Amino acid sequence: MTLRPRRSVLYMPGSNARALEKAKTLAADGVILDLEDSVAPEAKEAARRQVADAVKAGGFGGREVFIRVNGVDTPWHADDLRAAAHAAPDVILVPKISSPEMLEVIGRRLLDMHSDHKIRIWAMIETPLAIFNILSIAAEARDSESRLSGFVMGTNDLAKDTRARIVPGRAPMLPWLTTCVAAARIHGIDILDGVYNDIGNAEGFAAECAQAVDLGFDGKTLIHPGQIEPCNKAFSPSAEEVALARKMIAAFDLPENKSKGVVSIDGRMVERLHAEMARRTVAIADAIGAKT
Repeated sequence: MTLRPRRSVLYMPGSNARALEKAKTLAADGVILDLEDSVAPEAKEAARRQVADAVKAGGFGGREVFIRVNGVDTPWHADDLRAAAHAAPDVILVPKISSPEMLEVIGRRLLDMHSDHKIRIWAMIETPLAIFNILSIAAEARDSESRLSGFVMGTNDLAKDTRARIVPGRAPMLPWLTTCVAAARIHGIDILDGVYNDIGNAEGFAAECAQAVDLGFDGKTLIHPGQIEPCNKAFSPSAEEVALARKMIAAFDLPENKSKGVVSIDGRMVERLHAEMARRTVAIADAIGAKT
């Protein structure tokens, strides 16, 4: 099992040339070169050219490169999508996806442009309608033409549209977050948690990372380089977890246990499903180790 770690994915404004260069040096698993929220309307065209040139030039190493385009209903979307398709990042991230039909339209446009099929589409889930349509949106991952491979939660936009307050523990949002995680898992795609706004609150950020791990997210989107290290730590299996996982795998791999559904490990009854979870823990730990 080969997995790509997506613990930390950092937004970088596409209009800032220095930020684009800095993205090539940071310890984030991925970078989102942004053409949407962080770019003023008058800077959109220049940012589009700058981001496309940066992606074509390469130099991002093992970091997964996302280009976030402007939304389908904006005057910049078509040109953004064309430029991103030509630049061929790992991922084109599309904001405000609220229905499966929106993904189908984008998939057809990429097909018409004969874009490299390695380019994947990730959808930002940030509208109330998207929450209600989340299962049908996630199901688009079964259609190879849609290229859907992941979700990114847009928690700030969800808060704005619903008037839910952003509070410690995120109680108002928990039903939406868990529903989206479940939909992603049903259809085999990854999902990243939304951003944490209070850059100076290290304790609050650590708590939200821990919560995201508990909820089952694959990683978290970030708005400041200072958030990368604690985020990576939170989403990396601990040495103790990896050691226990290896012990579980070894126990079930013993010839006498091959057909058993449950075995005893250190006095604790462990089911085969726990061994399957352990295999993922080891795989992600190995993938993280290969990056360092």
